[in-house]
Amino acid sequence: MGRLLAIDYGRKRCGLAVTDPLRIVATALDTVPASGLVDYVRAYVERNPVDAIVVGLPRQMDGSPSESMRYIEPALARLRKAMPGMPVVMWDERFTSTLAHKAMIEGGFARKTRQDKGAIDRMAAVIILNSYLDSLSQ
Repeated sequence: MGRLLAIDYGRKRCGLAVTDPLRIVATALDTVPASGLVDYVRAYVERNPVDAIVVGLPRQMDGSPSESMRYIEPALARLRKAMPGMPVVMWDERFTSTLAHKAMIEGGFARKTRQDKGAIDRMAAVIILNSYLDSLSQ
C-alpha cells in the first residue's frame, strides 16, 4: 500500500501533507511555491510510493465551488498531464485554514510559528488528509 499525498493549493504557495505507508497518520510534508508544485510532487512520487493525491476543494458555504477554483483547475490539469495514471481526488477544504490556526494555538505553537503562512498551509493539508482518511474508514 502506498502513501496518500495531500495538497492545500494556494496561488502563491501550496501546503503538502503525506500519510505513512500504512495510511494511519498524516503529517506535514512541505510548503512549495505554486509555480514549482508539479516538479516537487513528481520528484516526491519518484522517490516514494504514492497511490493517490488528495487536493483541497474550495467551496462556498452553500457547497458551490469557490472563485479560487479558476486557479486550481489549471494547476490540476498540469499535475494530471505530468503524472498520467495517478488518481487525483478533490476533497472539501472548507474551514481548513481556520482549523489549522486553531490547532496550532491548541498545540502550543509559538506565535511566530502561527504567523508563518507556510506552516498554516502545511497544517491545512494535514487536516484535508485526515478528513479524507476518516472518510475511508467509515
